[in-house]
Amino acid sequence: MKILICYFSGTGNTKRVIDKFAECLEEKGNEVTLQRVEHEFKLDVEDFDLVGFGYPVHAFNAPKIILDFVKKLPKLKEKKDVFVINTSGEPIKLNNISSIKLTSLLKKKNMIVKYEYHYVMPYNIIFRHTDRMAYKMWETAKKVIPLDVKTLLEKKPAKLKKVFMGRFLAYIFRIEHWGGRFNGKHYKVSKECVNCNCCVNMCPTKNITIKDGELHFGKNCIMCMRCSFLCQKNAIKIGFFNKWKVNGVYNFNNPNDTSEDKHKKYCKKAYERYFKQCDERIAKESEE
Repeated sequence: MKILICYFSGTGNTKRVIDKFAECLEEKGNEVTLQRVEHEFKLDVEDFDLVGFGYPVHAFNAPKIILDFVKKLPKLKEKKDVFVINTSGEPIKLNNISSIKLTSLLKKKNMIVKYEYHYVMPYNIIFRHTDRMAYKMWETAKKVIPLDVKTLLEKKPAKLKKVFMGRFLAYIFRIEHWGGRFNGKHYKVSKECVNCNCCVNMCPTKNITIKDGELHFGKNCIMCMRCSFLCQKNAIKIGFFNKWKVNGVYNFNNPNDTSEDKHKKYCKKAYERYFKQCDERIAKESEE
């Protein structure tokens, strides 16, 4: 089966999940094509048997860059099944509404969402998880993804349960799309900046430019955090949300990390429930 996965990944977590998902699909004999939505799109969706869309949850919605990408897709001649993969930093049910707008847009293109999969990965904004927690999140995802791939190939519908008034809540939280553009204009660089221009080159919306030798942040920011998270000098201030800034890649191979978890009470029950449910599913399906 020929499978296309279109995805956006701000700082790498979603890409890590998408790559693993693709790997598991290929192990089952499928041909998988990955398309980053920030790159030029020249493919014909009609040529694929199954299409997927992946993204990190932004304020309980799909990022604007994903929605804009879908809007530009041509309407298919016949209906095609679609799966959605998303990642978030916390396992709360409100994240399940993130696909509502995306699903609506895809339906207009004759693409019907029948499968949804969600994985918890570490934050790139709000606060920094410990490497120990990042390791646990990734190890859990690596074990669950093959199970989800199996259900996908068996065509077993998998929809995330939406919360009460989910459509309305998703609409309200989409203010982040406007707010990101507003806040993005207030990004600044500190004296630690060495003018390496990495942020300019990797910004997915080309929002960062150089004018008169200085960095300039425009009005097309989508708050993906790529520039601030990956800046090796930690030199970018993210406007009104600077107290939430997270900088530096996680070490996903450090289960023995002994650093203090300053946020161990944050969504504690939700994390415990997520890992318990995943462990129970892994154990159950390994016995079958």
